[in-house]
Amino acid sequence: MERALAAFLLSFAAGASASGDRVVFPGPGIELAGRLYRPEGPGPFPAFVLMHGCSGMWRADGREPTAAYVAWAEHWRQRGYLAVLVDSFGPRGQKEICTQRGRPITPHKDRPRDAYAALEWLAARPDVDPARIHLQGWSNGAMAVLNTVKEGAPGRPASGPEFRSAVAFYPGCVQLANLPDYRIRVPLLIQSGEADDWTPARHCEALVQKFAGRSSPMEIDVYPEAHHAFDGVGAIRVRPDVRNLASSTGWGATVGANPQARAQAFRRTTDWVAEHNR
Repeated sequence: MERALAAFLLSFAAGASASGDRVVFPGPGIELAGRLYRPEGPGPFPAFVLMHGCSGMWRADGREPTAAYVAWAEHWRQRGYLAVLVDSFGPRGQKEICTQRGRPITPHKDRPRDAYAALEWLAARPDVDPARIHLQGWSNGAMAVLNTVKEGAPGRPASGPEFRSAVAFYPGCVQLANLPDYRIRVPLLIQSGEADDWTPARHCEALVQKFAGRSSPMEIDVYPEAHHAFDGVGAIRVRPDVRNLASSTGWGATVGANPQARAQAFRRTTDWVAEHNR
């Protein structure tokens, strides 16, 4: 699996295309957009809502989604899940928010509403099983995941479908870990890197240690020598231009792939979702 996954990621980094189908659907006061990855056959399929990080959903050329997100969407599609990559930024006139001091789109108010809008849109499709829709996000999108599944999440309808499980890759957990209470509505898996200097794993470990057992299951895996974006592609590098509240200067973070951690995280996440998809 590791070699096949690495080859797949590198092919998209080199410019190969797996665009998915362009879709639009009603959002919180706006029309949201995304890319849909659908398995063969009539369904109904289990499904995924996928939430991108602060760099946005798109490659630098703006024509195709980022390779790592495509890899995950294709991973789920090949296993019989329908997946929608949700673009939270483009419809709001933003390309990315990593480099902005004051971020105009928030993972605790705006993006949970996007996640629930996507959930409702998927649940209404005849080719989707509304009882088996999962949620996954990365970095800023992972922070949106943590806020989407908590009790009292913004945008959650009083009645209707609920996510079956949720997976958050390297979220920032410090604010939630400092809350007096954090209760979640669905099982949650966090995947973090031990060497992450942008969204340090220790805060997510503290979150799980403090609140696990109070509501739905909450688990975390921390991968040794893994930096931010360890499940992606590309050499480890420093990005001096990004806002980083974990840094003493407020700026700069280390990002890059760790093939061993990536392969382990793919296996772990796949097994976790399969367990909660029954």
